[in-house]
Amino acid sequence: MLAGLFNYDNPVWRFIGKFWDVLIINILWFICSIPIFTIGASTTAMYYVTLKLARDEDGYTFRSFFKSFKENFKQSTVIWLIFLLTGIILAFDVYYFVRLAEASTMRTVMISIFLAMVFVWFAMFTYVFPLQARFYNPVKRTIFNAFFMAIRHVFHTIGMLAVDVAIIYLSFTYIPQLTIFGVALIAFFNSYMLTNVFSRYMPKEEKPADMELRPLFADEEEAEREEKKESAESAQQAGGEKNTED
Repeated sequence: MLAGLFNYDNPVWRFIGKFWDVLIINILWFICSIPIFTIGASTTAMYYVTLKLARDEDGYTFRSFFKSFKENFKQSTVIWLIFLLTGIILAFDVYYFVRLAEASTMRTVMISIFLAMVFVWFAMFTYVFPLQARFYNPVKRTIFNAFFMAIRHVFHTIGMLAVDVAIIYLSFTYIPQLTIFGVALIAFFNSYMLTNVFSRYMPKEEKPADMELRPLFADEEEAEREEKKESAESAQQAGGEKNTED
C-alpha cells in the first residue's frame, strides 16, 4: 500500500507534479513576456505545454516551451498585436460611453453593444493562442477559428471565463498563494476544457504526434493538398515511424 502511495505513477503524485510544471511555466511565461511584444509568443508556448499536461503527455517543460516559442513567434506576435490594438480601441469606446457621453437612450444602446463586443474579444482571446499552439494555420484562419469556436462552444467559453474570473478573484482575496502560479494556472485549467473542444476536430485515424500541425477547418482544396503531402511523406518514411522531439 505504501509502495503504491509513493509511486510516481500514482494519480495523486502525477497531479502534484503537474502543479510543479505549472509553476515553472509561469516563471518562463513571465520572463519571456517582459518585452511586452513577445506576450503572444510566450502565451502560445504556455498553452503548448499546458495542453500537453491536460492530455497527460510526458515531455520536457523547458524544451517544449522554447520549441513552441520559437516556432510560433512570428504568427503569435502578429495575433497579439492585433488583439492588443482592438482591445485598446474597445476599452476607449467603453470608457467614453460610460464616463464621458451624456445620458441618453443611444448611450445605453452603445454601452450594451460595446460590452457585448468586449465579451466576444475575451472569448476569442481565450481560444486564439491555444489554437495557435495546437494547430497550424495562417493568422487570418486562426483568428476566424477562435471566433467560430467561442460562439459554437459558448458554454465551454462561459465556463472558462468564469473559472478565469474565479481564479483571479481568489488570488487577490482569500487564497493569495495562488499568485505564485500566475496566468499559467488559468491556462492549465482552461486546457482541460480546450482539450475536450479540440478533440472534436481531430481526425480519429490520426496519431497524436501527427496532429500538432494539422490544419483546422481546411477547405476541400487544402484538405486534398494535405492528403497528397501526407501520402508522399508516408511513402518516404515507409518502414519507420516519425520521430518527434517531445
